[in-house]
Amino acid sequence: LSGNARNCFLTGNPDPHKNLFGKGLRCLLDVRHTSGQEVNRNVHHSSGRFFSQSSQPLGEKIPSLLISSVGQPPSHVPAWNIQINGSFHTSPSLQAAPVPLFWIIVKPAQKLFAIILGRSIRNWWKALPPNKRELFKERARKNKWKILLGVSSLGVVFVMFYFTHLEETPITGRARLLVFGKEHFRELSQMEYDMWMEQFKNQMLPETDARYQVVERVIGHLSESNKDVPQVSALKWVIHVVDEPGVNAFVLPNGQVFVFTGLLDAVSDIHQLSFILGHEIAHAVLEHAVKKASLVHFLDFLSLIFLTMIWAICPRDSLAVVGQWIQSKLQEFMFDRPYSRTLEAEADKVGLQFAAKACVDVRASSVFWQQMELAETIQGQPKLPEWLSTHPSHENRAEHLDRLIPEALKIRESCNCPSLSGPDPRLIFRLNMQHLLESSKGQKPPNSTKQDPSKPKLDFPHT
Repeated sequence: LSGNARNCFLTGNPDPHKNLFGKGLRCLLDVRHTSGQEVNRNVHHSSGRFFSQSSQPLGEKIPSLLISSVGQPPSHVPAWNIQINGSFHTSPSLQAAPVPLFWIIVKPAQKLFAIILGRSIRNWWKALPPNKRELFKERARKNKWKILLGVSSLGVVFVMFYFTHLEETPITGRARLLVFGKEHFRELSQMEYDMWMEQFKNQMLPETDARYQVVERVIGHLSESNKDVPQVSALKWVIHVVDEPGVNAFVLPNGQVFVFTGLLDAVSDIHQLSFILGHEIAHAVLEHAVKKASLVHFLDFLSLIFLTMIWAICPRDSLAVVGQWIQSKLQEFMFDRPYSRTLEAEADKVGLQFAAKACVDVRASSVFWQQMELAETIQGQPKLPEWLSTHPSHENRAEHLDRLIPEALKIRESCNCPSLSGPDPRLIFRLNMQHLLESSKGQKPPNSTKQDPSKPKLDFPHT
């Protein structure tokens, strides 16, 4: 793929491609309810080109996603159950703020109240004479069981609230916490959509752009192939392609699809793009935004008790500030980020199933993340430990997908998809890597006897 290209198009005979997609459309497979776990939005692929040869069905030529400055848009684009948005609009004013937005607004007020309450308790205790302090301690010792019972009752209330707000996750059947109503969250999603449209209003590609039409075909095929899933057929998928170099794609809970052109430059073929967009569709179908907001809200409300205790116990405000910072970081790294990584892994699994039912070569999914790992290595980007990130590492994502691919291939076979012939794209990638390593041994940069290992000057072989 050429990163400097301006047009994106599908090459090859359109009839075999239509035949390939048509077989996938007939598959209405009920995916089993099994437990499981985003394109990394912080990765920017500014250099390096990737080429991966996907396996092809016997006797058929699968069109690949190519970038060209002279390409022409496909002459025929099937009409799937998707809505094309070519104009901007302003959403009607809301009569009342959505519940999630209300809690976002009052969250700082909650923390401020907890800080004031804890600080007031500390100052009140300091102002007490020594004899009254001893009297309070004595009363506390005598009523320790009553105090313990009260604290336990409060804990029981939180536990009951948690278990009474659990629902079953679509497709996977995993239990999830839902605090906010879905209708309220849809209103918040509309507000977020308006924000993104305002930010990217000058960067939106028109419907006539070939890159837009590629995304349209992929989204339409994925949604049509998985229309047996109620959550997929219930949403209207609206496509927006943003002329932005970042490797990014996301889907809002209301079905608004945003794809950056940087992602189209980063994928090697239509199979990788299909998996990535299937992953993002899975986020919307599984309602991960609602789940994440619900858990964060529940933990924040629970943390108010600890925040009050910190400001009441710490003898000085400076120590209380440090204690509050430690408490927030513990919550972030022990609950928020691990849960976010779990949601990403779950979206990978369901997105792979969506791609398999659409007759995509699911083996190309892990190759994409290996390419992203290679890009970071070539660019010399520092590698952070996974526990510091909201996403699994590229290496772990590739390994996780490799474990899921055998099951996805069975789903693909049950959909009467064309058989996958030719070499495995994972094998081709490994052979290319081996060739790169061998060829780099004899390379010497000009005017220098040493080469910076963090920025190797390697050319990826065209396959």
